[in-house]
Amino acid sequence: MPSVLYTASTFSHILNFHLPYLRRFRELGWQVEVACGGPLRDIPFADGAVSLPLEKKMSSPANFQAASQLRAMVTRQQYDLIITHTSLAAFFTRWALRGLKHRPKLINVVHGYLFDDETSGLKRGLLTRAETMTAPQTDLLLTMNAWDTRWAMAHRAAPRVEEIPGMGVDLTRFRTAPDARRTMRDRLGLSEGDVALLYAAEFSGRKSQHTLLEVLLPGSGALLDDCRAQAASLGVADRTVFPGQVHDMPRWLAAADIAVSSSRSEGLPFNIMEAMACGLPAVASAVKGHTDLIGPENGLLYPYGDAKAFAAAVERLVSDATLRAELGQAGREKMQHYALDAVLPQVMDRYLSVMEGKTQ
Repeated sequence: MPSVLYTASTFSHILNFHLPYLRRFRELGWQVEVACGGPLRDIPFADGAVSLPLEKKMSSPANFQAASQLRAMVTRQQYDLIITHTSLAAFFTRWALRGLKHRPKLINVVHGYLFDDETSGLKRGLLTRAETMTAPQTDLLLTMNAWDTRWAMAHRAAPRVEEIPGMGVDLTRFRTAPDARRTMRDRLGLSEGDVALLYAAEFSGRKSQHTLLEVLLPGSGALLDDCRAQAASLGVADRTVFPGQVHDMPRWLAAADIAVSSSRSEGLPFNIMEAMACGLPAVASAVKGHTDLIGPENGLLYPYGDAKAFAAAVERLVSDATLRAELGQAGREKMQHYALDAVLPQVMDRYLSVMEGKTQ
């Protein structure tokens, strides 16, 4: 029986994006194991799960302990394939494989490099070095946006670099009840004439929520309290909702009129894709990932960090319900290309392609 090991920085990443793929491997007769940072979680469709001592600080000794633990696992279990996700786990998973005589095939799925053309030279140099150092342990690298694809190819980050349309959006999740919009808006105290903006994201420096503080803001993270304080100081606390981490995004999306994002960089942002799947027009910073999804036919882009340009774009949509509807419908149609049913076979074909000549 062939075996595959999934690694990621957190178990929540696997639970949120990869269960359909674990299930597909199981259906094909593979043994599936998962190793991630953080407290151990029950992972459906996995035969086993292991907690790794991964920490966000790259140079933490705990991360090298995690690499040693992974190396021992790989040596002992003799996996046929490793599929690694998220930057931290991807680096230390590949670091763990250095010099192994019988190394399993490895696929690195890049959900968005944490740098671009505007990144400082020092940070970009360090992250570039991390990728080139671990390139020899990478058989296939899958990217999700045009900038990352060009960079990976130019820097020979793997013998094969291919672009995929994300991991797929399960469109069936957004078939909400007919009264879902009204129910949720009543809960939020919104009248039918109010226009609600939604930004669903972790509160972090990269997501830059401080740029737009008159919106509905589901999410949690290190900067949540700072953003709450800023909303109060700006006098918009009564128009800003901070619900924390939520597990009923389809209802929040049903209540919204416009999806917004102020992020510094993205891979292929799931929050925007889900909003488009629900027929919401998007107003987002003109950064990689956003520019792959949003064009003049389905949303508006503004220069990153430009609060005035963001406000102007929002005002344009607030004042034109017809334009909102047209952009939203175009976005919904575009999402068919990114639907899970369409994407899963493409990604699985690439996963299994590295095993050609071996038992699958």
